[in-house]
Amino acid sequence: MSAAPDGGVPVSAAPGRSQASSHRSPQGEGVPGCVPVSAADARQRFADARQRGLRAREAAHAIGLSEGAAVAAHTGVHQHALRAVPLQPDWLALLQALEPCGPLLALTRNQSTVHEKTGVYRKLSAQGPVGLALGEDIDLRLFFGHWHAGFAVSEAKHGATPDAMQTSLQFYDRQGTAVHKVYPRPATDLMAWEQLINRAIDPARETVFDPPTPRDKPAAAPLADVRAFLDDWAGMTDTHQFFGLLRRHGLERQQAFALARGRFTRPVATTAVRQLLQGAAIDGTPIMVFVGSPGCIQIHTGPVHRIEPMEVHGKVWLNVLDPGFNLHLREDLIASAWIVEKPGDHGTVTSLELFDADGELMAMFFGARKPGQPELQGWRDLLAPWREAGAAAVPA
Repeated sequence: MSAAPDGGVPVSAAPGRSQASSHRSPQGEGVPGCVPVSAADARQRFADARQRGLRAREAAHAIGLSEGAAVAAHTGVHQHALRAVPLQPDWLALLQALEPCGPLLALTRNQSTVHEKTGVYRKLSAQGPVGLALGEDIDLRLFFGHWHAGFAVSEAKHGATPDAMQTSLQFYDRQGTAVHKVYPRPATDLMAWEQLINRAIDPARETVFDPPTPRDKPAAAPLADVRAFLDDWAGMTDTHQFFGLLRRHGLERQQAFALARGRFTRPVATTAVRQLLQGAAIDGTPIMVFVGSPGCIQIHTGPVHRIEPMEVHGKVWLNVLDPGFNLHLREDLIASAWIVEKPGDHGTVTSLELFDADGELMAMFFGARKPGQPELQGWRDLLAPWREAGAAAVPA
């Protein structure tokens, strides 16, 4: 597993109690975005949870906080090992300034899946609240409207002496959910990294998080003009038009898949992703792996080699453990899987898409391709067993 403090085998956990209100904490007297509790108490309870072996995210949830609120409790002056300093909220400029640091680890995760990619942050741009990173290795779609707070976080390196500290950049949405994190790697220019952090921090900045908003599970597809919807689907000339298609017809992703079942979509067994990754590793077919948070979609493009399923305390992880790319996916949380076909000017583009029991998109898998190029035959061959079997592949 990756050595990143938030990586390894991450665990999905629900907060242990509701977050009733938001609090400002310029002097550390209250914890933002959580039940009323002193910052000192939050720091001690968080440290105790970490001592029990919990990762940062699950430790925060175990004491009733969002991860962002737990990190914010570590701002200011205190004696705990984990320290956080707020960042100036000029997100695009900060990410653009990472290039001189050289290779860094980019981490984006959701409830069930962690995507880690090592490379240089290059070709950063934005139009309004939507940004792009189009480097050779760091490939991101950025939704800055969800970037609410950022911190430079210092903590002891895993397995190192207490005085060996590592600083990361961590970004959170308004509910305290991590949207993106950046860690140094052995090849990082640490002088450039430290200079960047010193320019980016804003120690006096106040941070307020909101209580989390529960997300309702997607209902059955509403009564819609199905024929018009399918005609619009058939008329797509680019896969990126799919988001507009959903908005026009008032549908969520799985609702759309259900309406298009048998024509453009097919439900398949939840084991399909393991078979797909193992097949791609064997024949060398390059693939694309998309994993998203509320504010970022992170993409790997290329081959995969080392596929390692692992069961830890009853949780089943499907891992890709390659130099420069790690994926950690909670295979036991896959509630549904779909083969999806989208037409375009250069032929059909096919994906495998995974959802958890709450209807959240876990990950998407495509064949590697560049705009204007047809889909790889090797990718179509990998998907052939499920495309041909259709609904018969769904377990009873």
